[in-house]
Amino acid sequence: MKTYIENPLNIKSWAEEDRPREKMILKGRHNLSDAELLAILLGSGSRHETAVALAQRILKSVNSDLNELGKRTLAELKKFRGVGEAKAISIIAALELGRRRQLSDIREKPQIKVSKDVFDLIGPLLSDLSYEEFWILLLNRANKVLGKELISRGGVVGTVVDAKIIFKKAIEGNAVSIILCHNHPSGTLRPSQSDIDITKRLKAAGETLEIGIIDHLIIAGNSYYSFADHGLV
Repeated sequence: MKTYIENPLNIKSWAEEDRPREKMILKGRHNLSDAELLAILLGSGSRHETAVALAQRILKSVNSDLNELGKRTLAELKKFRGVGEAKAISIIAALELGRRRQLSDIREKPQIKVSKDVFDLIGPLLSDLSYEEFWILLLNRANKVLGKELISRGGVVGTVVDAKIIFKKAIEGNAVSIILCHNHPSGTLRPSQSDIDITKRLKAAGETLEIGIIDHLIIAGNSYYSFADHGLV
């Protein structure tokens, strides 16, 4: 007589409260770890590994940094054993949706009081990009955000900044002042001489138009550099 042993790697053999989907139903999404949430996206593992173990392995490769995971390409994710194109697409789509949720406009206009407020608002947009983008935040007299505008998108080492486009958008948006924001894909936070020169040039142009430049943030991953905090505007 043959004896059949249930595969311990099969999630269906786990206690109900230990299965990610069932655990979410029983305890709520906030009680799931990043690996368990990722396992739900993966749906399944392989003959040799559960979905949770696969998720843990993927997260370990980025030191459990979801921002880093968000930078992974389709080809890079497919290198993990057990991750095909469909699973890789699910991961990328979910992380992109989460990023867009953070960027969704809210009904009440946020007020900028310190540089961290700017980073919280624009950081999710720029932190995981592999190329450089330049954005501005439009503010009213109370330093409340009227909107955010993409000015240019470039390559790894830079992007073109056109003062005419910046102030056209500021005037059209009825902004009293603006905040400049761009990212450094290299991870370097310190401003380049070009960054400093552009800031000075835009500040001078803004004074002529009575539109103030109150800060310029450089974003690199989960950190930022504020020109205002360092006395450069």
